[in-house]
Amino acid sequence: MSRFLNGIEKAGNKLPDPFMLFVYLALFMILLSWVVSSLGASVVQPGSGEEVAIKSLVSGEGLQYMLTSMLENFTGFKPLGLVLAMMLGIGLADKVGLIETAIKSTILKAPASLTTYAVIFVGILGNLASDAAFVIVPPLAAMVFYTVGRHPLAGLAAGFAGVGSGFTANIVVAGTDALLSGISTEVMAGLESSVVVTPLDNWYFMIASVVVLSITGALVTEKIVEPRLGKYEGDLKNEMNASTPLEKKGLKNAAIALVAYIGVLLVALFWPNSPLRSETGGILDSTFLDGIIPIILFMFVTVAVAYGVTVKKITSTKDISTFMGNAIKDMSGFIVLIFAAAQFIAYFDWTNIGTWIAVSGADLLESIGLTGIPVIIGFVFLTALMNLLVFSGSAQWALEAPIFIKMFYILDYHPAFIQAAYRIADSSTNIITPMNPYIIIVLAFMKEYDKKAGLGTLISLMLPYSIIFLSVWIVLLLAFAFLGIPFGPGVHMYL
Repeated sequence: MSRFLNGIEKAGNKLPDPFMLFVYLALFMILLSWVVSSLGASVVQPGSGEEVAIKSLVSGEGLQYMLTSMLENFTGFKPLGLVLAMMLGIGLADKVGLIETAIKSTILKAPASLTTYAVIFVGILGNLASDAAFVIVPPLAAMVFYTVGRHPLAGLAAGFAGVGSGFTANIVVAGTDALLSGISTEVMAGLESSVVVTPLDNWYFMIASVVVLSITGALVTEKIVEPRLGKYEGDLKNEMNASTPLEKKGLKNAAIALVAYIGVLLVALFWPNSPLRSETGGILDSTFLDGIIPIILFMFVTVAVAYGVTVKKITSTKDISTFMGNAIKDMSGFIVLIFAAAQFIAYFDWTNIGTWIAVSGADLLESIGLTGIPVIIGFVFLTALMNLLVFSGSAQWALEAPIFIKMFYILDYHPAFIQAAYRIADSSTNIITPMNPYIIIVLAFMKEYDKKAGLGTLISLMLPYSIIFLSVWIVLLLAFAFLGIPFGPGVHMYL
């Protein structure tokens, strides 16, 4: 295993600089779209029945698109705004020393044997904060490992694995449940209107998944990833001085500010006819969840200011903007990289090549004519491979659901069971797909601890998590199915 991963790292690090790699991928996409379009390739869009042709970037229309969309591709790239906005809050908390003091006063006092489990667990639950978890958890996990004398890249890998490969799991019903079940229900409406997939239909399975993946992720970190990394020999100092009385007072005031902030938020959320809730009065599909990024940003700013004022790091409002500016300055390399990555991903979407590959692969699996568990496992592996090309879980399910829910409905499988199978495959490969825009930000954090780290280093660290998470999750899926354990209230493998 070690030789295999070392080989992947060595080969991967021979790839060009990430910025140029995305430039080359964009050029390849231009050429590929021309070739495939010339062959007259098209695909029927699942659900709508509309025929979708592959569009060539080597055409008048393609040239117009590339020139007129370049700036919009960059500025409208969702992860760019998310990362920079979150770094305003997190960066401020870091620059005033709040994060370091919080780690010294909390995590470092916890049993060392539980550190890895806690990191994976927090990472998995982080999907409550949507994509913001990709920005928050991995760097903090690296800092925690570094502070306790362990390799920071092992912590970063554990945090990224929890957030990415465990993205769909949680102990509470989250936005992902509502989004995917909505697509499943819409597909079933055209087949059997009495069968409705609710956000609760995978809940029991996802609760069990959190426990199983937390244990699995910790074991992968401690038995495979960390031993391979060895002892950290970085340039950074490996010690933190004990918290001073002033820092402890600052942490106390920050905690008070946090409680006050959460209190005000809860009052606003549960106030009668609150605009933060949905039209039906629920939390799912609400303004609260849609605006979770600004809410988290303001939370970090609130506690950071409370701490900074107490320890006299912030003596005027100018200090706040200065610290925020320094935090954004640290992200300059990421901003440059995103410009190239955004163009490649936009070209990939515009040409319809992703849709063509996904639907063609699904048709191939259906044409094989397998039945029973083998076809379920085949569906899981196909989805895992498709996720390497289509990162958005909802977009990929919108492509696959009309095909596979219909296919498995004929075989009497419950659509919520098929949805659960889809979710484990879609999540497992999140951390190794080049279409994941947050791989870039994780790579930037890696370079803070290892200047020579490249894409090969990152992929070799994350591949064991991806493979083992998928394998363990398949076993858990089959255990629920064969033991008759409900996936959610009243939901089993068969209708």
